[in-house]
Formats: sequence, structure tokens, C-alpha cells
Amino acid sequence: MNTFRDLLIWQKSMNIVTEIYQLTNSFSKEEIYGLSSQIRRCSISIPSNIAEGYGRDGNNDYLRFLNISMSSLFEMQTQLEISFNLKFLNENQFNKINGESRELERMLSAFIRKIKERN
Repeated sequence: MNTFRDLLIWQKSMNIVTEIYQLTNSFSKEEIYGLSSQIRRCSISIPSNIAEGYGRDGNNDYLRFLNISMSSLFEMQTQLEISFNLKFLNENQFNKINGESRELERMLSAFIRKIKERN
């Protein structure tokens, strides 16, 4: 593995960021500084922390950033559910992005376990 860009968890999370931006473009304009902005920030935090942790020395520091990524993912999932409940997302949109985020959750969990085993 040469860079963080080679990590499947980073690639998957980058795809989710793009999807989040596309989905939130259709949100009510009143939400531009509210829920829409918050979901976008959470989604951006996921690959950003994966990349930042990759550049750190030692597995403990790396794990800290991976755990921040996971926390941001959980926050994003919660906000997506709120968006669905408020009818900002239809059922198909929600099911698609929720499924992708749950897949990333499984991938990130497995990656964190793998790093912990190295310690």
C-alpha cells in the first residue's frame, strides 16, 4: 500500500461524500446552514480522518483518527435518518445511502480490528 488513497475505506468514504453532496442539494434552502451543512461536514470528516491518521506515526495515533472517522460516520447516519424522517429524503434515497454507509461501517470496523491486532 503506497498511500491512503489505496485504502478501500478511504475510496468508499470519498464516494459517500459525493453522494451526500448530491442528496443535500435537494434539501430545503432553509437547511443550507443547518442539517444540510452538518451532514456534509460529517461526511467530509470520514475520509479526512482516515487520511490524516494514515500520515501519523504509530498505530495508536492511527487508531485514534480511525475512531474519529467512525464517530463521524455514526453522526452522519443519524442525520440521514433525521433527514428521512423530515421527508428531505425519499425511501429509495435513504435506503441507498444508508446501505452504503452501513457497508462502510463494516469495512471500517474490520480495518480498526486489524490495526488493533497489530498492537
